[in-house]
Amino acid sequence: MTLSTEHSHTSTPLDWKFSQVFGERAPGEDLQDVDIISSMGFEKSGDYLAVGDRGGRVVIFERKDGKYTSNGHLSRNELEQLDFSFTSHPEFQYKTEFQSHEPEFDYLKSLEIEEKINKLRWCDTQNGSQFILSTNDKTIKLWKVKEHRVKKVKEMNPNPPVCSENALLAERSFISGQENPSFGNGCLLEWTEKMGSNTFPSQEVHSKIADIEDTARTRCRRVYAHAHDFNINSISTNSDGETFISADDLRINLWNIEISNQCFNIIDMKPSNMEDLTEVITSAEFHPFHCNMLAYSSSRGFIHLVDMRRSALCDQSAILLQDGGSHGFKSFFTEIIASISDIKFSNDGRHILSRDYMNLKLWDSHMDSSPVATFKIHDHLHPKLCELYNNDSIFDKFDCCLSGDGIHFATGSYSNLLRIFSHGVGGAEGITIEPSKNSNRKPLRDAAPRTRRSSLSNLTRGLYRLGHEHSSSGTNDISCNLSSKLLHLAWHPTTNLIACAAGNSLFMYYA
Repeated sequence: MTLSTEHSHTSTPLDWKFSQVFGERAPGEDLQDVDIISSMGFEKSGDYLAVGDRGGRVVIFERKDGKYTSNGHLSRNELEQLDFSFTSHPEFQYKTEFQSHEPEFDYLKSLEIEEKINKLRWCDTQNGSQFILSTNDKTIKLWKVKEHRVKKVKEMNPNPPVCSENALLAERSFISGQENPSFGNGCLLEWTEKMGSNTFPSQEVHSKIADIEDTARTRCRRVYAHAHDFNINSISTNSDGETFISADDLRINLWNIEISNQCFNIIDMKPSNMEDLTEVITSAEFHPFHCNMLAYSSSRGFIHLVDMRRSALCDQSAILLQDGGSHGFKSFFTEIIASISDIKFSNDGRHILSRDYMNLKLWDSHMDSSPVATFKIHDHLHPKLCELYNNDSIFDKFDCCLSGDGIHFATGSYSNLLRIFSHGVGGAEGITIEPSKNSNRKPLRDAAPRTRRSSLSNLTRGLYRLGHEHSSSGTNDISCNLSSKLLHLAWHPTTNLIACAAGNSLFMYYA
């Protein structure tokens, strides 16, 4: 991938359109806190999407198109219908869901542990089974999702030529608990097919498979517990397919997926005297293909690149990325808004996308003095930092994501707005989309907020009013609903499709 100005000549801004929505609320329906989406992530191939919520549940969606293309059980008519329904962008459908975490209570610390899913990560597929890591504040779990196929019989000869010995054996097999389905006449489908073609060549057993259903079974394979004193904010799987990391405010642990009772502490930022604490870990991510490299961000706005080959305890960063151009006037809120809430590697492994409260930044690991590009998200909120601090909105943590080619980036904002930017393509303000089921709704391009005057009471209600200097252009209010925020989103790994969460609703847009 090359991030150069030549993209501005060869590329045009993406045209985003509505694709799907799941869990949209009816008008007047109250939003339950346990239903709010708290994490999401695509599987490596892009065929599956996992979504976690505050109620400790994980919901899995799968692609509609191409699901059975490699299966020989479909009829020609069904295959033709599948080809006809194929679209240029992936469409998803509900697959299964399971309860990953339950609320707990730590009696030693007198602390309630929420069931909320903080992070989800897909592991490598093994023997046709999917594996998912999910975590709440304290406990990580590995889940196996296995797909089972169930054949349904539509027609069958009510009097097949079956001898009494075979019927008796079939009945015993059913009683012994074998998974093969048996029917009312004591005959297994597999046996009737063999007997119809071999044992009794002059007679044919008339059976027809109506359809094949996939049922997913989930099972907890591992529980990784009692390794973090502080709340877990990140988990990330390694490219070696064998290890993963988990990070809290002060420590990062390295795990082997097959070993749940032991981990290695590779980063420890806890000082001997907690009064000397100056920064905490906010996010951590493995390099996409170098299994010895990882990056973690801090509350001071730094990104640390670490090489695990250097030492067992990787407190000394191989590379420290910091914004050297941010020096200037500093206030009480400077360090708070500089805290990085999320980081993501590009597929080339060289570039890193980070999100702090105000900006979305693109970094080059070969240039540690400043970011390659900075996209302003909440610049219009600078005069209101005191109010945002008082109502705790300044501590909101927004995710970020980037496309497979590393050119396009996305993050969320207040009023459930989706912000999409491109490096070297389009304007600096990017594209703003308000998630809506109305597919004819036009994306709000160049939606940079204008200078506004607003009172303290207006801001606490999440409302911005146009000043008198704009009265000639109309008297419409411009709202910024601080209670509605698009925090979580994910970019499809192989195509331009974004999944984003607005409350309990999952919206998908494609370009």
